[in-house]
Amino acid sequence: MELNNLKPAVGSVKNKTRKGRGPGSGKGGTSTRGHKGAKSRSGYSRKIGFEGGQMPLQRRLPKFGFKNINRVAYKAINLSDIEALAAAKNLETIGLDDLRAAGLVAKKELVKVLAKGTVTRKLAVEANAFSAAAEKAIVEAGGSINKL
Repeated sequence: MELNNLKPAVGSVKNKTRKGRGPGSGKGGTSTRGHKGAKSRSGYSRKIGFEGGQMPLQRRLPKFGFKNINRVAYKAINLSDIEALAAAKNLETIGLDDLRAAGLVAKKELVKVLAKGTVTRKLAVEANAFSAAAEKAIVEAGGSINKL
């Protein structure tokens, strides 16, 4: 095999269809566009969602949902994460700075402590919000909470 012997596979290369080149081509006259209507005209471009004048789907369906502009979004931190951080760094008080340094929370995120996991040591935890179960678990372990 040489470079001058190379050929594409049989049937893989086809000639481009030449429309509008007379009746003998089989693609003359209307050039495969059919008779009349917007699609047969030059300059036609279909609008997204256009259904030929029928009421479009996005207008037939009802609107729904609600975005509360006063919603406060919290980053959830579990008790298991706090326990692991306290054990790894040997901390007794855990604040937002400790969580940020550990990479658990971004700079401007608000933190809510959730009750997944257990607390075995006495910890003073500082966060923006606590779930009732997390608050109870921390206090029962002898710790304290501080809501910011």
